[in-house]
Amino acid sequence: MGSSTYKRRYEHLERQKIPQGLVSEELEKQLEKIKHRIIVLSGKGGVGKSTVALNLAVALSLQNKKVGLLDIDIHGPTIPKMIGWKGKEIEVNENGKLTPVQLGDNLKVMSIGFLLPDEDSSVIWRGPMKYRAIQQFLEDVEWGELDYLLIDSPPGTGDEPLSIVQLLGKLEGAIIVATPQQVAVSSVRKSITFCRKLNVPILGVVENMSGFICPYCGARIDIFSKGGAEKMAEEMKIPFLGRIPIDPHLVEISDAGQLLWNSGSHSQIRDIFEKIAVSLTENSQE
Repeated sequence: MGSSTYKRRYEHLERQKIPQGLVSEELEKQLEKIKHRIIVLSGKGGVGKSTVALNLAVALSLQNKKVGLLDIDIHGPTIPKMIGWKGKEIEVNENGKLTPVQLGDNLKVMSIGFLLPDEDSSVIWRGPMKYRAIQQFLEDVEWGELDYLLIDSPPGTGDEPLSIVQLLGKLEGAIIVATPQQVAVSSVRKSITFCRKLNVPILGVVENMSGFICPYCGARIDIFSKGGAEKMAEEMKIPFLGRIPIDPHLVEISDAGQLLWNSGSHSQIRDIFEKIAVSLTENSQE
């Protein structure tokens, strides 16, 4: 069978309408309480997507917004480690719903990592099981009234991001995280195509690991090239939200399960996340 035959088959599959998920009455009730739904995507792993999702959620919550952060990386959840969750159990309230982890007054967090026996446990599921798990995270978690629900999705355009888009219906949009080098930018283009095919607005691109600022002399070193994500955003006519440099302090506190705002020091990174959060709230559709 020649490659042209495979190409025709692929083009035929691409033309098929992607079926929407079956939304239960309970899920509809939950979604009515959430004003803005934003998915955080990346074309490839290792670009700091979860770091961006978590710190952006915190920045929004500090603007007195009620925020939920849902980690749907079924196979590699990192949010529990980043918030210092270990050896605890999720509670079930009187309504039989899971109680999300509360960070501060305004941020609720849920991840499958909270439900695993330990951080070394693996989840070996096919697509339908992942779809059902994500549906339960929306239906069976007591999110309450939220201004924003941020969804930290695994890399790529597979089961998890497709499932959440189908289940949530209308989204405020997607934030796409990339690093400056061309290999990463090439993968990000696929995430943009994914959003456009599913009619998900693109709120913008964040260029993470964009240079290293020496903590001693203040010199900037562009380890992973420079400006690749910004140039791509311009070419594809989507907003560019900002650059986040490499910060050893942020790496250190994330590994220790601490939040940037609670680490006892002010940083340039913190200012950048606050600026992005302000731009999101200013542009949110009421």
